[in-house]
Amino acid sequence: MSGRCRAHLPSRPTWRCHACGNAWPCGAAKVKLLAEYGRDRISLLIYLATLQEESAEQLAELGYPVRPSTLHHRFIGWVPIRSSPDRR
Repeated sequence: MSGRCRAHLPSRPTWRCHACGNAWPCGAAKVKLLAEYGRDRISLLIYLATLQEESAEQLAELGYPVRPSTLHHRFIGWVPIRSSPDRR
């Protein structure tokens, strides 16, 4: 895999980024997710909530229980509610 960039995907069961080692979703993963889902914030939030639950179970099994509020902030709290500020 020399010369190729690694994708910013979660490494289970630790939930660190394969590419950069930061807590997933890392900054690069967030940018990619927003681009992939575009204006479909509901689907993005459902996807992230599913992964949040999966991570909670796996981290607890590893002996690293994480507070639900911490996981919420990490997985869901960063997603903008509106895709554009055109509210009038």
